[in-house]
Amino acid sequence: MNRLLNGFGAIRYFTLVATVSLLAACSHTVSVDGEFPAPVGSPHPLTVGVYLSDDFRQFTYSENRDDREEWNINTGRAQKNLFETVLGSMFKETVNLAQYPSNLPQGVDLVIVPEVRELQFTMPRETRVNIFEVWIKYDMHAYNQQGDSVAEWVITAYGKTPTAFLKSQEAALAQAINVALRDAGATLYTGFERVPELQAFIASKERALSMKQPGDNE
Repeated sequence: MNRLLNGFGAIRYFTLVATVSLLAACSHTVSVDGEFPAPVGSPHPLTVGVYLSDDFRQFTYSENRDDREEWNINTGRAQKNLFETVLGSMFKETVNLAQYPSNLPQGVDLVIVPEVRELQFTMPRETRVNIFEVWIKYDMHAYNQQGDSVAEWVITAYGKTPTAFLKSQEAALAQAINVALRDAGATLYTGFERVPELQAFIASKERALSMKQPGDNE
């Protein structure tokens, strides 16, 4: 009897090992290349520098857990396109900065620096629905011309695969990430002036502009 139980135990053990080995052997690579439309609206009267670090431009999320297959998800190019497009439409002028804080151009009112805090996703076998779901969180930083912090706020975004008919797991996850990035762009655009510190900064700039006399130098 003990020999029989030991046999069943060995079967369970080797089944578990085989399952883990199979998961480890499966590797998925996703590269997201999104193009995003520019929002339409009245730009804020600011000249803004936008600094996207190398980590941000080349961001890759890697996951290799015992209970999941290996995933390598590159969102760098897509989120670069998104933030440059959205921020470029939000202000009177934007300047893409190759470095920061050194060599800041004159005339820049504000510098915006986004960072990826977190990326999470669920798989169809986990939700029992034939879609992927994605959550992305960005930490946003704004600095003045002197490099002092003006505001810090968080953007959270959610996306899911828009259809249950999946061409591949990689394509489905890329679709969900693109939806999440569009959500992030909408939140960035509509939520910017709702940040109290930024609201005050914009109001101060508008007051200064309104006090200028005709013929004053810009």
